[in-house]
Amino acid sequence: MSGIKMLAVATALTLPAVALAKPPLREVKEIDNELYYIAIANEISEYCPSISGRRMKAIGVMWGLRSKANQLGYSDSEIRSYVDSDAEKDRMRAKGEAYLAQNGVSYDRPNSFCTLGRAEIERNSAIGVYLRAN
Repeated sequence: MSGIKMLAVATALTLPAVALAKPPLREVKEIDNELYYIAIANEISEYCPSISGRRMKAIGVMWGLRSKANQLGYSDSEIRSYVDSDAEKDRMRAKGEAYLAQNGVSYDRPNSFCTLGRAEIERNSAIGVYLRAN
């Protein structure tokens, strides 16, 4: 077989594998974004005594995200690696702290968490659905 035919056959055989390659879970926005919303809501509930997190709702959503990731072809060990990754935790924390700062929240002013939390609840935002005013 000529070199060109061999290259064509090799390319044809590897294309399906490339097409099936999964992006890192951090790039699957429907999963990564939802975890981000839950993380922000958790941070608000930790720092604002008058707002609590809707933990059962968050747990239910996280189980659904796991199921969705499994349907997309990610194994439980791949999901666990993503969730437990220090690099991913650092990335999520930096992203969350930037959001909080953009919205006037400061760790030096715990009440600023309450102000943002109440606004998120009022708007019934993607973050607000994970919060409840006490």
